Amino acid sequence: MRKHLSIDRRKAAALFVDLQEEHRKDSRYLVEGFEAIVANVQRLQQAARAAAIPLIHSAYIVDLGMEGAKPFHPVMEDGASAFSNAGDPLTAICAEIGPIDGEPLLVKSDASSFASGEMAPLLAGQEIEWLFVSGVWTEACIAATVKDAVELGFRVILVKDACGSGSQAMHETAILNLANRLYGGAVTDTAGACRLMAGETVDVWMVEGSVPLRFSYANAADLYRDL
Repeated sequence: MRKHLSIDRRKAAALFVDLQEEHRKDSRYLVEGFEAIVANVQRLQQAARAAAIPLIHSAYIVDLGMEGAKPFHPVMEDGASAFSNAGDPLTAICAEIGPIDGEPLLVKSDASSFASGEMAPLLAGQEIEWLFVSGVWTEACIAATVKDAVELGFRVILVKDACGSGSQAMHETAILNLANRLYGGAVTDTAGACRLMAGETVDVWMVEGSVPLRFSYANAADLYRDL
């Protein structure tokens, strides 16, 4: 359901999840439309910094030598993690959207940005209520992060066109699944998120009732577009 939303920017933060070089340079983990996502993230970061909204970055880095493999974790023949391996330079955050001026970068070895235990106290210490979320992959690390944020009582603003996955279909259906249960939060696009950060009232999509988006192969793209 579409509603008019405005937020208290003093109680907002912006989280950028796993925007690492492997998603545009490693053929195994390419994100479709990654350069467009990066451009939208740049717009969000500029708007957040202009509004004095704190930025937080997370990176997925797996060091199996330090922590050992979790059950069924995929590994290479040499025993290194099959993705986001600590020894791979492609785990670096893309330079043009990386932290500046002391913005925190939280390193995690699990899907959710809350997994390491650092995120929740950081947000609570700044009395954050609203959390803008963008990054990759939508059905994996974004979904896990959003679900943990909602469980912990944060109101998530999911920026749909500043997220992405291995294909547009994977991304769109993941956004729809999250939207169905995004209690207390909202879905918008980059333009809407920037306007919210600027203090404007914006028409956004907010869930009402129980699982309102009953999508199919035929209508998923249209429902996503209308969020």
